[in-house]
Amino acid sequence: MTKELISQNTIAQVFETARVEEVIGDFVQLKKAGSNFKGLSPFSEERTPSFMVSPVKQIWKDFSSGKGGNAVTFLMEHEHFTYPEAIRYLAKKYNIEIEETERTDEEKAQADARESLYLVSEYANDYFQNILHKTDQGKAIGLSYFKERGFTEETIKRFQLGYALHEWQAFTDEALGKGYQLEFLEQTGLTIVKEDRRFDRFKGRVMFPIHSMSGRVLGFGGRILTNDKKAAKYLNSPESDIYHKSKVLYGLYFAKQTIAKEDNCYLVEGYTDVIQFYQTGVKNVVSSSGTALTPEQVRLINRLTKNITVLFDGDAAGIRASIRGIDLILEQGMNVKVCTFPDGEDPDSFAKANTLEELTNYLNENAKDFIQFKASLLVKEANNDPIKKAETIREIVNSIAKIPDAIKREIYVRECASIMDISENVLFSTLAQISKKEFQEANKKYKQEQKAFEVVKNEPQQKQKVDVQYELERKIIEILMLYGSRTEQFEDLILKEDEVSGELLLEPAIHEARVFEKIYLDLQEDEMMFSNENFRQLYYAIIDKLNQDDNFSTKDFINQLDQESASEVTTILMDDEKYNLHDWERNHIIPKEKEHSVSQLVSQTILSLRCYLIDQKVAEYKNETLKDNVDSRSIIEDVKDYLGLKMLLSRKLGKVIGG
Repeated sequence: MTKELISQNTIAQVFETARVEEVIGDFVQLKKAGSNFKGLSPFSEERTPSFMVSPVKQIWKDFSSGKGGNAVTFLMEHEHFTYPEAIRYLAKKYNIEIEETERTDEEKAQADARESLYLVSEYANDYFQNILHKTDQGKAIGLSYFKERGFTEETIKRFQLGYALHEWQAFTDEALGKGYQLEFLEQTGLTIVKEDRRFDRFKGRVMFPIHSMSGRVLGFGGRILTNDKKAAKYLNSPESDIYHKSKVLYGLYFAKQTIAKEDNCYLVEGYTDVIQFYQTGVKNVVSSSGTALTPEQVRLINRLTKNITVLFDGDAAGIRASIRGIDLILEQGMNVKVCTFPDGEDPDSFAKANTLEELTNYLNENAKDFIQFKASLLVKEANNDPIKKAETIREIVNSIAKIPDAIKREIYVRECASIMDISENVLFSTLAQISKKEFQEANKKYKQEQKAFEVVKNEPQQKQKVDVQYELERKIIEILMLYGSRTEQFEDLILKEDEVSGELLLEPAIHEARVFEKIYLDLQEDEMMFSNENFRQLYYAIIDKLNQDDNFSTKDFINQLDQESASEVTTILMDDEKYNLHDWERNHIIPKEKEHSVSQLVSQTILSLRCYLIDQKVAEYKNETLKDNVDSRSIIEDVKDYLGLKMLLSRKLGKVIGG
């Protein structure tokens, strides 16, 4: 089993073709914000967008976690891809043929454990599909089962459904024979090891591969087809380094684009519910795979849409148990609707028996707002018992209290009052009591935490000092990246003596230069060096690239950097995009556009840095004069020269800023 290395030609083609907004749009719902896009961070829990994507610069920045980069780094951060995996994913997305060179056994052996788990899972997925379609047992048992469920050949292949032979170690022996290691077969749960014996976990089951949001196989669900009372009907892969069932939704890989497009997600319980809905034509559907809904799963949907419609079958006990998930969805600030099916029907059977038009009509007509649904369900249970009715109302108000948005809370209170035939004031009072209790608990916790700090409470807090040189060096990198190749008119101020008065005057002299040449020559003139090592390396790399390439591209330059440097540059370039996150223009605050005064910005930044370095030099000299055996007269002369230069530069700076 040998893996291949991707050619440089393919990598270059991938970087040239991939659009960062399209790649990220598969994972995060992006909305236009000026020339950029914004969305909720996929790396942290947040309700207001701090994630920015720049189509012009082909980079992204997440201000909540500090991460940033290009399309490849996003896949590496979000999907935990290795660099080659990210390239392969993009090549597949954009239909780019991958040119490969063979990888040595030594290089193969260096693949990390996590990657080995993915490789084993991918192999198992191919193996189970092959058994289903190309063996007599697979076709007679597995394929006939799927056909009986009403799944077409196309659907079976799309969802990569498979079959595990009804033999104790058929898969394990085959995988070991192909060179896959037993430790990884065991870690993924595909093989059970007991002392010196090995068993296939999914023996005799039809197989449902569980994919990540990007389509990687993380684990499996297997359904038994015999009437063995001792065996579980459904069996899932155990937890592993790549599979965490509380953080995965079955079908999300196939549904994500339609969820974002339709701005709604249908949430069902089982694998076949998802597949049958998809086959009928409702593609924005996912399943929690038989586990209780978790906050992590809700947040996966929240990245794509704010709207969830929970679908229940007609089983009242199941509905009562599942209704707890609704509060979880409300807590995340999402909108919830609920739709139930007639007695004896579930999403799978209903979708199978109806056309797309019938199914969509039913969903639209029967999807109730969660408050109407919960009220009608609980009222039925209360059966005119006043005490039970009071408990029902309290339970509904408890759900309303979970909603973060105050306006939505008030609307739901009014709706609840109307449905339950009770005074709004009573409900608002109850809501206030719940909120007050929660506030008191939070306040109590806060006070307990503060007690721990009381010992140092009265110590004066030092203000965080701004590192001026760091900020100015950072600004120079930003200017070079954004405007380095541009040609600008620069106004240099030359010191001249007035022929009449004898006073020293600053006279303007206009000259044309490319921005990077101006910066390089000015810094060389004063022999200024960057104090920050990262900035110094970036500075010389950018200058070198600008010197060689008349068509300097920010995107191409970032793509050639290592991940740490690329993240640093992205952070610098995207800092200004924070303005777009706050809709400042709506509040009549217009951030100044730098592009309108690039030459002024360049001059101002370099002059400020020169003034700052002079101050540093003067401070050094002053410290020198305090030492013994030092000729203070020559130092004082040097200080005078520096102060004279500082005064001249300050006058220039004042002219630049004042225009």
